[in-house]
Amino acid sequence: MFHLKKSPAAGSGRSPRPAGSARGGGFTRKVALGAAATLALATAAQSGASATPVRPPAPASAPATAPADDPAQWVMLGDSYTTGEFVGDPSPALDSPNRDGCDRTTGAYPSLVARRLAAHPPGDRPVKLTDVSCGGATIDEVTTERQNPVSPVQTPKEGWPSVAPQVHRAPLSSRTDVVTIGAGGNSLPFSKMLVSCLTSGIGRSDEAAPCRDAYEANGPVFDPESIHDKYDRVSQEYVTMLRDVHKKAPEAKVITVGYPTIVPADPEVCDRADSSELTANLQGVGRISVTHGDIAWLNGVNNHLNAIIRALTKLSGDTYVDIATPSVGHDACQPPGTKWVEGICGEAGPYWPQDLALGLVTLACSDDKRATLVHPNSAGHAETAALVEAAVRDALK
Repeated sequence: MFHLKKSPAAGSGRSPRPAGSARGGGFTRKVALGAAATLALATAAQSGASATPVRPPAPASAPATAPADDPAQWVMLGDSYTTGEFVGDPSPALDSPNRDGCDRTTGAYPSLVARRLAAHPPGDRPVKLTDVSCGGATIDEVTTERQNPVSPVQTPKEGWPSVAPQVHRAPLSSRTDVVTIGAGGNSLPFSKMLVSCLTSGIGRSDEAAPCRDAYEANGPVFDPESIHDKYDRVSQEYVTMLRDVHKKAPEAKVITVGYPTIVPADPEVCDRADSSELTANLQGVGRISVTHGDIAWLNGVNNHLNAIIRALTKLSGDTYVDIATPSVGHDACQPPGTKWVEGICGEAGPYWPQDLALGLVTLACSDDKRATLVHPNSAGHAETAALVEAAVRDALK
């Protein structure tokens, strides 16, 4: 989810919202979300999509039950919160000629679910998983745009070659039974927002919220798009993605997976001196951290993104898997053994780098910590796997 990459074009350029209109955790979520969803559906309708749920009408009669030796076809689409990045062993393995820079791992929740389904097939019918998720993927790179992977592991001298949109790499067709999708964060993009909040916090008090203030206006210098325009744009992109997936896999049950609780609602639990939480040590710069005011705001951003995904999923007649609610109290500012999301630096496989270039500066992690950049750890993927497995089994009944 949180790879640094070129941000999407700025939004509609609307004038700044009045001060205090969407502060901290007090978002006017229902009004804002309703407007965004309506705009997204209207835009889709103007481009030829129906404003009604994107799932096509059910056939008049149910198809015959598939034979037990005909595997159910399950396709996984998504970003780095799906791939696993540093959890488990790289898949494809290190040094494999099939590595594509997407950072899928054996400890990621799709792999965990696939193994559980293999051990206990639903209805005694085997399930075949095709996982084309890729770290750093935006919504558009799931469906319409090529992606340039940015894996920091065994990167070729000339960089990773681009990969086709995920719906083109996946065998989506009328024979596809289930599609799961975990995407949206990179389309904000949350990575650039997090870096903006880190740099905005330099020399600021705990109570200050400079990052929030910038994004509720026209965006900071390095990301000139307001948070309101981001919500509207992501809503439109998500509607288009769901429509395209249903078009390519008209018989599939579609399941969307939300994001976990990444930062706490109560910012006071975060230590601004701890790089295993929301503090970064940059070579040649020193320690920078997100203020408590901006941590509370980022929690609201995460909640709002999940609300958009949930609402549009339900409007399309699909299934939403809520990861945020069960992960409350397991955010990046919790102690080891409790957190399901690592902080800026954290526990990772030995192949994952300690130092990582972030644009013109380099993040440096110490004490055997790795550059985890607020991604789920093994506990987070295990908990997500349990929820996604239940949804996949229900879809295959």
